[in-house]
Amino acid sequence: MIQQIYPSPSHEYEFELNKDMHFAASHYIPHEDAGDCQKVHGHTYYANITIGGNELDDSGFLINFKHIKKLIHKRFDHTLLNKDSLFSDEDPMKFPTTEVVAKTVCEIIQEHLDTLEHHPVCLQVFLRETPTSYVIYRPKKGRVS
Repeated sequence: MIQQIYPSPSHEYEFELNKDMHFAASHYIPHEDAGDCQKVHGHTYYANITIGGNELDDSGFLINFKHIKKLIHKRFDHTLLNKDSLFSDEDPMKFPTTEVVAKTVCEIIQEHLDTLEHHPVCLQVFLRETPTSYVIYRPKKGRVS
């Protein structure tokens, strides 16, 4: 993951921050179309989170990298994603697919960013599930979750 190039979201912010991280988690997709993925299995997810903003906080950060890692890694590393309250076995829009996990990561980050006075924005979450499969989630402009 080091020195990987990710697709860059279009924006006009002065600052763009990118945080790479990984977390190991298991999941299953509770739908017959998921085939073998209906069974519990695990991945080492690789994530790149992109945050933009025009102002820095009083410590000179758009956001401290450690806060991003704490929000995501601490919550999801070595867990069964299906057991997290943000996912559901009943609602297909909340099954822990790579798409939904990427969107959920963005929403968690944005919820934290919304508490900051300088208003940074989560622009993109790139989430790799396997060496050959990844999802990019970009919230629509002007829309938070």
